[in-house]
Amino acid sequence: MNMTVNPTTSHYPAAPADEKEQRRTLSVLVDNEPGVLARVIGLFSGRGYNIDSLTVSETEHEKHLSRITIATTGKPMVIEQIKHQLERLVPVHRVVDLTETGRALERELALIKVKGKGENRVEALRLADAFRARVIDASTESFIFELTGKTDKIDQFLILMAPLGLIECSRTGVAAIARGPEGM
Repeated sequence: MNMTVNPTTSHYPAAPADEKEQRRTLSVLVDNEPGVLARVIGLFSGRGYNIDSLTVSETEHEKHLSRITIATTGKPMVIEQIKHQLERLVPVHRVVDLTETGRALERELALIKVKGKGENRVEALRLADAFRARVIDASTESFIFELTGKTDKIDQFLILMAPLGLIECSRTGVAAIARGPEGM
């Protein structure tokens, strides 16, 4: 592979022009301490890559460990560089590219507010049933649905709700875990 240094951005080799961007889900196990999240996302912003989804929570209270789940899109070579840089950060214990394992489960939670009366109201409820969305709040003029699933499923639901009176949506971001008996 022929790589050239891109003098306008950094000391890192430029990605080959034919390399396509891919969606990746990274799981990062870190010490639960101040400043760790800023350092982790700083690696992405420093390379000019957007984080599509970011979920952080303490997962092992006794050990003071948190899990950061990052969904991003980038060229494979740059994602590999980011993973290696993440692994070198002092509070990082492990970095796993869940996309590469092919054995990951990903879910996201969305709360979706839809206004509607008459036929639009009936259609919104019908679609919610088809997507297995739960009504968690209802008034004579609106609903709030709770929907859990893959990101694509939530995106599709939002597209269908838009002409029916979609008001707003709040999403948690992707939570992911690998299948099987092994832990991170």
